[in-house]
Amino acid sequence: MKLLASPAVRVGISISIATGLYGVSFGALAVTSGLDIWQTMALSLLLFSGGSQFAFIGVVAGGGSGIAAMSAATLLGMRNGIYGMQLNALLRPTGWRKYVGAQLTIDESTATSTGQTDPAEQRRGFWTAGVGVYVLWNLFTAVGALAGSGLGDPKQWGLDGAAVAAFLALLWPRLKGREPIAIAVVCALATVVAVPFVPAGVPILVAALVAALVGWFSHGRSDEGLEPDIEPYGGHHSGGHSGRHQDETGARSGAERAEGKDPGAGA
Repeated sequence: MKLLASPAVRVGISISIATGLYGVSFGALAVTSGLDIWQTMALSLLLFSGGSQFAFIGVVAGGGSGIAAMSAATLLGMRNGIYGMQLNALLRPTGWRKYVGAQLTIDESTATSTGQTDPAEQRRGFWTAGVGVYVLWNLFTAVGALAGSGLGDPKQWGLDGAAVAAFLALLWPRLKGREPIAIAVVCALATVVAVPFVPAGVPILVAALVAALVGWFSHGRSDEGLEPDIEPYGGHHSGGHSGRHQDETGARSGAERAEGKDPGAGA
């Protein structure tokens, strides 16, 4: 099977490109905030969490201390630990994959993986998005850092909205039911309201808190929520729908042999 025939791989590649381009914005903002190119690259290579990285340089640019910058980055990075618990139960990585997977556990790889129903597709989605974003994010971080102030205001290129647009494109088609859509709208409004009053990066935590509270007190239908938007291979892959198709085909073949319609069944 060609990898490009995999829905998860295609989604992972597209989300990697959109998010990777956003790295130009981070690289340029980091050097204009006072970091040198090596410090900027270290943040992308080691920390590798977009929201946490932007929070870090935001505090530094505002004159905050290193401890304050690290605290802000850690606060936003806590979500990756939650992702890790979910993906560990879902993908069950072993050996070296556990350690590499921990570094690649980000918003994009989690969303791409959990957006699939087939276990093999979940693994392909995780690794494609994780590796793709890591490589492109660091590559374009270097481009942005080298270009520095020559790029001007990174926002004028629209790169600050690339990751947001990618997430909306990935998330919205998977919302099934009126209540999940209503929750998404409420969370979006909460984010917009919070932006003028809290530091950069915190509005997303406000939205997460709102979603958690609504979910805790909600009594919606169990069949509503996030559902995968693509069934892998349209029934040509093992398991799930493909297994049912094979069972039905086998049943029909058996019935035909019983009726003497199968030319290979003998006289």
